[in-house]
Amino acid sequence: MNLALLGGGKMGEALARGLVAAGWEADSLAIAEIDAERRRALEEQLPGVRVVPSPAWAAADVDVVVVAVKPPDVPDALRACERTLPEQALVLSIAAGVTIADVEAVAGNRPVVRAMPNTGALVGKGAAAIAAGTNAAEPHLALAERVLGAVGTVVRVPEAQLDAVTGLSGSGPAYVFLLAESMTEAGVLVGLPRPTAAALVTQTLLGAATLLAETGDSPEMLRAAVTSPGGTTAAGLQALEAHGVRAAVLDAVEAATTRSRQLGGGA
Repeated sequence: MNLALLGGGKMGEALARGLVAAGWEADSLAIAEIDAERRRALEEQLPGVRVVPSPAWAAADVDVVVVAVKPPDVPDALRACERTLPEQALVLSIAAGVTIADVEAVAGNRPVVRAMPNTGALVGKGAAAIAAGTNAAEPHLALAERVLGAVGTVVRVPEAQLDAVTGLSGSGPAYVFLLAESMTEAGVLVGLPRPTAAALVTQTLLGAATLLAETGDSPEMLRAAVTSPGGTTAAGLQALEAHGVRAAVLDAVEAATTRSRQLGGGA
């Protein structure tokens, strides 16, 4: 199984690292990156992976091509490899806001799958959603899941739901970082040294996420388990509710979803 990545930025590099860690042979991977300095860095960091300056060179004889360039560069990147990319190759686009129709317009009759990953992929803990194009069948979706599954969790949705995915998990890491920043500042406010507060917050968020992932309990159940009647947690939650934190999160996801639709040319 040969795979080409068009674009050697952070997400492209993360995917390459994840695939190698998941058992893909390094020499079955190719990365097209136009920046010479970045190519040298990728060659050092990913030994055995073929790093080239041209999409056409990377895409020759591959089974999957992952489009990981900036959204405005997608058409040019695909046109550049049109002659060398096999007709049956899967085109997996992770370019934000670029619709399946936009990709299919330059991908010919090749199967297209559009994906929305997030920055958790950089540490192998990504959350991605995929949507099938006109010519994409079950084997193509399964292959897309295999590729993106090397760096995290993958779910399937209709393309119409990808804007909501963007608003929730695509932008979601920033919401969590803002929470971490706020909690750290609060720790300083109540008397903790900043390094101590930061360390406690980071581990608290990691532990809470691990409980969500591994216990199978709902967020409501886990919250109730640590909230004693009349206790400290109950007092803290009461303050959060009084300040409308729940409503603020709803508004944030809705606003990000709306903005995603606007950037993609939707209503």
